[in-house]
Amino acid sequence: MLTYGPAGATRPGDETWTTGIPGYRRHARTVVVGRGDDHWHTASDALLHWGVKRRSGFRVTPVGGAAPRVSEGARYTITATWGPLAVHEPVRVVAVVETADVRGFAYGTLPGHPVSGEEAFILRRDSDGLVTLTLRSLTAPAPRGLWRRVFPLLLPVQVLCRRRYERALRVPSAR
Repeated sequence: MLTYGPAGATRPGDETWTTGIPGYRRHARTVVVGRGDDHWHTASDALLHWGVKRRSGFRVTPVGGAAPRVSEGARYTITATWGPLAVHEPVRVVAVVETADVRGFAYGTLPGHPVSGEEAFILRRDSDGLVTLTLRSLTAPAPRGLWRRVFPLLLPVQVLCRRRYERALRVPSAR
């Protein structure tokens, strides 16, 4: 059971996003990650295999027979480690988008996750071949426990992670 609702609130299939969930911090940012068909195909494959998270220092483990590639309804454990400390984040993929020029997915938090909410990663290719990555998130304190009490301390970590996500699929010449 997700720790928030409604599932799919980050709307990864929509070009624009104006909705949110009352009481949740809303974040959206788009960055250029490359250009051309080769980059589009490489970045799309990486994205749909959790490349943004993995290239940002996280380990992603499929749960209950889930495939390594994102799949709607599948569960995963995302693990962040800092020295001897490991934080495990249980999530479920709530939406997957795969069209000719849009690839992406959103996952939602499950009980035990340090925060409550949803995060989406969306790649788009425009008619000139420009490839962009959009990050969308809705975040609130976890419903209960220690994580709820330390939520303000997690916000700077979230900003740092977003910076890593923005660079994860970028080619050196992308601006």
